[in-house]
Amino acid sequence: MVAAIFAVSLVLSQGARAEEEKRGAVTNLPVPRYVSMKTSEGNVRRGPSLTHRVDWVFKRRDMPLQITAEYGHWRKVQDREGAGGWVHYALLSGARTVLVEKDMMPVYDRPDTNSQIAAHFELGVVARLGSCTADWCRITAGGYRGWALKSNLWGVDTDEIRD
Repeated sequence: MVAAIFAVSLVLSQGARAEEEKRGAVTNLPVPRYVSMKTSEGNVRRGPSLTHRVDWVFKRRDMPLQITAEYGHWRKVQDREGAGGWVHYALLSGARTVLVEKDMMPVYDRPDTNSQIAAHFELGVVARLGSCTADWCRITAGGYRGWALKSNLWGVDTDEIRD
């Protein structure tokens, strides 16, 4: 009986440790996490160094990206479609943005579908991310600000709460 309890507690503590280990080896920040492109152009390389081949170029300032790994000054990132590679950290910003995933997405004055619609955002719009509740995020783009359903946005986790 004592051995069974010890085994269960060992498994639980290893699970908790695994959660703690999901941090970047370089920054000690959570991995995966979202960031945005600081520049309007950024080379995406096959590996984490200048000697690795450039596979393509991200060409959208403020585009949200997800960091999935770290190595020295390099971050492995992916976009909404899962395309990615290694980008130098100087090309990335901690400023949070999101990508609108629904065409003509309503943006509300308050986090309530019965509130007044402040604007409609087109599919693919990049917006600055503000606070988030369980289901809603406050976003800003093109001079418009309001609340959008989190399920219509890429660049924020479904369980993420932001103040």
